[in-house]
Amino acid sequence: MTDRPIAQPLHRQLRDLIVARIESGEWSPGTYLPPETRLADEYGVAVGTLRKALLDLAAEGVVQRRQGKGTVVASHDSDAVLFRFFNLRASDGSMLRPESRVLARARVAIDITDAQDLGLPPGAAVIRITRVRDLGGAPILYEHILLDAARFGQLATHPEVLPNTMYQLYQNEMNATVHRAREALSAVRAEGACARELGLAEGTPVLQIRRIALDYNNAPVELRLSWVNTARLHYEAMV
Repeated sequence: MTDRPIAQPLHRQLRDLIVARIESGEWSPGTYLPPETRLADEYGVAVGTLRKALLDLAAEGVVQRRQGKGTVVASHDSDAVLFRFFNLRASDGSMLRPESRVLARARVAIDITDAQDLGLPPGAAVIRITRVRDLGGAPILYEHILLDAARFGQLATHPEVLPNTMYQLYQNEMNATVHRAREALSAVRAEGACARELGLAEGTPVLQIRRIALDYNNAPVELRLSWVNTARLHYEAMV
């Protein structure tokens, strides 16, 4: 028996090489990749092997294959981001379009638990964005967004007005694409600013959603803590 690592299939190695070039900014969202024959020549592989790597990337949502045009790096738009990552629904199951209000932005030291989720050392500097999400003018969600200050420090002040869908901003302005997310749900009681901003009495039960947003290589991009008043809505996910 050997302890030597098992090499990845060639098409998976190609997949990783292409992702690295996307993450470096060489191929930005909305950019078409070079033709398959040119890429295959560049990497010294058969076109079929390269195509298998591109099909894997298309299945993951990293790229899109467009008939007669080629392969384009996938990009976030506001609706796609909202409906893919926002799992709260109205009581009748319909999708929601909440609006966001930023309450505060600050540079703070991260605690031990949150540091683990972001892959940072305890006490590292992070940007904390505090927001309320409104539906029909009424608050439904209170949240903290935590980001590594070394990478996202400009968000402490810029842009002056933050968009409703942050993932689109990360991709377009900071070359950080959220590819998937992991969420954990808990039943907790609203306290302090959370209760106040949601217009609830102290101790009212709310749903807490702890979401770690991940990039193409499953590295953490953002940690988001949300507290939801479920009186008018519910959480829904496809499994």
